[in-house]
Amino acid sequence: MKRLLLTMLLAAMSLPAADLSGIWLAAYPSRLLGEVVDVAFKFTQNGSVISGKMYGDYISTAIIEGKVNGDEVEFVIIQQQQAGNEINNTRLKFTGKLKNGQIEMTQERESAQRAGSGADVQFRGNAKLFFTLRRLL
Repeated sequence: MKRLLLTMLLAAMSLPAADLSGIWLAAYPSRLLGEVVDVAFKFTQNGSVISGKMYGDYISTAIIEGKVNGDEVEFVIIQQQQAGNEINNTRLKFTGKLKNGQIEMTQERESAQRAGSGADVQFRGNAKLFFTLRRLL
């Protein structure tokens, strides 16, 4: 009996705190002209791995390198962004923590390369964005 209880306790400790699968919504100020950007994330969680897509007005981008550890989540997207007359493939890292049924997220630009040449792009600043995701479904 003790062995069964110990096995059940260890199995429960290895499970993630919550299943983040579903659709999550957020709105945050853009870097340009103070406009508000509406985004949606569709998460699919399988154990400690999270995948899915990020959706914006005119884009959808796959989530890569997604991990869940208890109430913490992190993932990366590669998004094409325009800078003047160039298109850059920008690597954005998202980290978040589940609190009271919402995810407090941070978005940080890790790197960028020019889409045509693959040359690295230099940033003038790397302001982090902070926003809250709310579950829709």
